[in-house]
Amino acid sequence: MDLAPQMLLFAKVVEEGGFSAAARREGLTPSAISKQIGQLEDRLGVRLLHRSTRRMSLTEEGESFYRRCVEIAEKVAEAEAAMVSLGDHPQGTLRVASTVAFGKTQLLPHLPGFMRDNPDVRVVLELSDRPLDLVAEQIDVAIRFTEQIDDDTLVARKLAANRRVCCAAPEYIERYGMPETPEDLMRHNCLTLTTVSRWNDWRFDTPEGPKTLKVRGNLEVNSADAVYHAALAGLGIARLSTYLVGPDLREGRLVRVLPDYSYEGSSILAVYSDRKNLSPKIRAFVDHLAGSYGETPPWEA
Repeated sequence: MDLAPQMLLFAKVVEEGGFSAAARREGLTPSAISKQIGQLEDRLGVRLLHRSTRRMSLTEEGESFYRRCVEIAEKVAEAEAAMVSLGDHPQGTLRVASTVAFGKTQLLPHLPGFMRDNPDVRVVLELSDRPLDLVAEQIDVAIRFTEQIDDDTLVARKLAANRRVCCAAPEYIERYGMPETPEDLMRHNCLTLTTVSRWNDWRFDTPEGPKTLKVRGNLEVNSADAVYHAALAGLGIARLSTYLVGPDLREGRLVRVLPDYSYEGSSILAVYSDRKNLSPKIRAFVDHLAGSYGETPPWEA
């Protein structure tokens, strides 16, 4: 046994008035307790207790050492109480990462409610589409999409379905025409991403079964937010999530391309590194988002 546990055990023996009482309290045998105290005395090179068949008393050195052991026991109890308190109450700094487009349009609008309900939590938010190492970068929770997850050690909780549609600005369609089949996209300028190569594999459900096309174009960017603005500017056809383009489709700034072909295989996920002993601040944050988006997220309502 290490020194610190032996010191706590020694304090317990003194407080309980003997090995037998301490053994009952700790769920050990008196001989096991006696052995640990003997090892402690050997380690320190002093006798801590006077022992007889009827009574036990502290030596002068034992009296002095006991006071130190009590101080340590009190600090351990304080630390334990502090951790229990943390376990009941979300507090401290919460480090969150999100993709740029989702963070701007769907995460930031829900932060006021979370921070109002959890006034002792400070949020540090990074908006980026780059690959992340949650552990190395000390990120508590990341909002990511199915295609971004390549580490099966992470815990992922689904927040909402992520429906993507192909779309373009009306002026682009007027100039280059409307594709009729997924294969027609190979003759169009498709806007692509550098950050996750799988996002450039556009999948469609067709009468012949699922089909995947590796699309190409003359503009490649590192953010779905940039793809969105490029599509609005008439630079090409984009495949974007409805959480981002829903209002533009309703108001005519973008038009749906290939509306009869869809693919529903992506989800919006809250990702964190460990399921066990999940921090209250992470649990509160993920629960808040899941409750805010619901079975039918607001952008699909």
